[in-house]
Amino acid sequence: MGIFDQVKQAMQMRSQAKRLQAEIEKIQCEYSNGGITVTARGDFTISSIKIAPETWSEVASGKTERFETMLFNVVNGALKSVKKTTQEQMAKLMQDGGMSGLFGK
Repeated sequence: MGIFDQVKQAMQMRSQAKRLQAEIEKIQCEYSNGGITVTARGDFTISSIKIAPETWSEVASGKTERFETMLFNVVNGALKSVKKTTQEQMAKLMQDGGMSGLFGK
């Protein structure tokens, strides 16, 4: 393989990687529990947290530890869900896009 072919292959890989990144950024997963809903994106950032009024009233009545535990669990649930979805989507995109051939598979 000549240098031109290597450069061409590197450019193809870069293009595929950018396409994968764009697809990953579109992924969103929502997880809810106890009046708390968290939405996580494919880049493992949180795009929204919604808290039901009845959940806020529990916090106001002094049940902060329960609220913190629920929030912790819901955030982790959303991140776990987006991780699984992202991995599945990446595997599918790599297979469908022929990217696996670039890695000699």
